[in-house]
Amino acid sequence: MSLAPGDALTSHNFGLQIDGVMVEYLAEVSGLTLEQDVITYQQNSAQGRPEVNLLPGVQKNGQCTVVRGMTQSAAFNTWINDSINGQMSSARKNASIIMMDYQNNPVKRYNMRNAWCSKIDASTLKAGEAAALTETVTIVFEELVIE
Repeated sequence: MSLAPGDALTSHNFGLQIDGVMVEYLAEVSGLTLEQDVITYQQNSAQGRPEVNLLPGVQKNGQCTVVRGMTQSAAFNTWINDSINGQMSSARKNASIIMMDYQNNPVKRYNMRNAWCSKIDASTLKAGEAAALTETVTIVFEELVIE
């Protein structure tokens, strides 16, 4: 069941690619924001009246938070460890949050340039609990491009 033109995407099927390789299907993504500065330019019109113009400025860097099931994903664990240990030459990666339709076809991408992990938070461990373990990872990036 693929999407027809005009159908809205659903929020149930998405994943994370690092350097073009799908490494994780995620439980949650939040804070994915594209923002740029706004420049206010004031001048007088030919008639002598003040005018205010708003111009686009520089795109801001950003961050997002992803929640993933705690797995033994070697690629994701290496990326996290490189970031936390300050190995920035290997930690900075191009990563993408990819939204997929019902047939796992990519339909929208949020491409993050020079992304790396700045924080990881493991879920609560409780004796006798039968819940899945998760990790909440904060990813920072220098540029976000939406396709």
